[in-house]
Amino acid sequence: MAIVGIDLGTTNSLVAYWDDEEKQAKVIPNALGEHLTPSVVSVDENGEILVGKIAKEYQVVHPERSASVFKRHIGTKKEYQLGERAFLPEELSAMIVRSLKEDAETYLKEPVTEAVISVPAYFSDAQRKATKRVGELAGVKVERIISEPTAAAIAYGIEQEDAETKFLVFDLGGGTFDVSILEMFDSIMEVRAVAGDNYLGGEDFTRVLSNIFLEKNGLQEEQLKNQERSMLYKKAETAKIAGGRSMRIEMMIGEEQYETDISEHEYEAKCKELLSRLREPVQRALSDASVKVADIDAIILVGGGTKLPMIRSFVAKIFGKLPYININPDEVVAVGAAVQSALKGKNAAIKEVILTDVCPYTLGTSTSVRRGQGYYEPGHFLPIIERNSVIPISKVQTVYTIHEDQRVMKIEILQGESRMAKDNVLLGELNVPVHPKEGKDDEAQIRYTYDVNGLLEVEVTVASTNTTKKMVIEKDPGAMSQEEIEARFKELEHLKVHPRDNAENRLVLARGERLYEEHIGEEREIISYWMNEFEMVLDRQNPREIEEKRREVEKAFDELESK
Repeated sequence: MAIVGIDLGTTNSLVAYWDDEEKQAKVIPNALGEHLTPSVVSVDENGEILVGKIAKEYQVVHPERSASVFKRHIGTKKEYQLGERAFLPEELSAMIVRSLKEDAETYLKEPVTEAVISVPAYFSDAQRKATKRVGELAGVKVERIISEPTAAAIAYGIEQEDAETKFLVFDLGGGTFDVSILEMFDSIMEVRAVAGDNYLGGEDFTRVLSNIFLEKNGLQEEQLKNQERSMLYKKAETAKIAGGRSMRIEMMIGEEQYETDISEHEYEAKCKELLSRLREPVQRALSDASVKVADIDAIILVGGGTKLPMIRSFVAKIFGKLPYININPDEVVAVGAAVQSALKGKNAAIKEVILTDVCPYTLGTSTSVRRGQGYYEPGHFLPIIERNSVIPISKVQTVYTIHEDQRVMKIEILQGESRMAKDNVLLGELNVPVHPKEGKDDEAQIRYTYDVNGLLEVEVTVASTNTTKKMVIEKDPGAMSQEEIEARFKELEHLKVHPRDNAENRLVLARGERLYEEHIGEEREIISYWMNEFEMVLDRQNPREIEEKRREVEKAFDELESK
């Protein structure tokens, strides 16, 4: 029984496995002897389903009976009408995975029962859950979903000699763009930040070429028949892949033959807006990770879109260094997924790497903001766990009643990045009884605990009654039993200790109080400065930041006492 790694791509998909003899991950060729299987499905006139390269060729002539780029809509109710039949994105994706599974079984000469499937780092919970369903429909068990940038970093990172390396993974696939910043140290690969655009990919750069062709020939896309549009897109894709100083597109439209040369300079100029869209997620990821461009040790390129000289030049200019291209950008994710599948199977030949992930979206609640004497404006978003926080994580926030006669506090559990609560996703709601005394507000502590399995536990404790209400929100309902969920949160109890109550942090605070009492004048001001700095960091409840600040404070106190 084999476990494989699958890169379920927007444009192309691949399957790979870990070779015990050669001690490396290898991509499995499909029935045509090729590594890339186009993510295209068609239904011919006889009702037969076509998958991969055959479907891609069929799509050129019969676009109305073919579907591609459906990965973008995984997790939605969008339907694709292929001839007389309608399919959901998960059903179409399952046909691709089933094809890869059959190729792997033929190649490995054994059944494939399980797979690690990669997804864009920016995929929502619903999309990740839908990807697991894709595996079920295809007849493979998917216990592990891995983000594409993490898979790429594993493919490179395991071979790194330097134990502490910061990677930026620049993943431009056919239909999605992801940026991830990862750090590898002491066999731990920590995802520091993710950002991206689910509606930007290499196909957009192909479309620019086809638009230039239409513009130069005074044509409108609406004038073209479906078959001609498909043919133009294929010609533009071929020209893009060929590259060079001049790209040529030749095709017959109606009764007329068109021939157009597009210069490299002209193409780049028309791609200016797309390049600008690529820059924004890069800057956001760097900012979220609190990392400067100069701190990045390596840039890994992933996805066929990164083969464009324009893209490689763009990345090199941003970071002032050449990106890694040792592994084929089309294959690096599948290779990483295969390595992860070997890790899951505890293959002794693989060095164990501990992966840490991040919460891709901010989790919080709604709150009211004071706007004047006695007036509060409701509907504002109060973040509790910020996006790109390393998980598992537990954070607490204190909220207060705003009316003397208030008897209920409504806690909305929200996911998103918008300032106003209504613009974020409502995950759940808790109504908690409160009993404010006359002239005094009641208070409640809201604790969010988020687990690597996508479990969110919300606990609300009311001060006046010391009662707690709890809710658990599952990313994948039914994937874990109630007993498993309770056991998992019991394991995470240590995270629910406020950083101020942690023994190491209490020791630093106690030492600071002692030193403050022992000194006077300028030295006392220095001690007070460090104590205030440390307390502010403790209030932010970021474990990594607390550890770094604690080391700084301890060093400052050591220097003070050594005088």
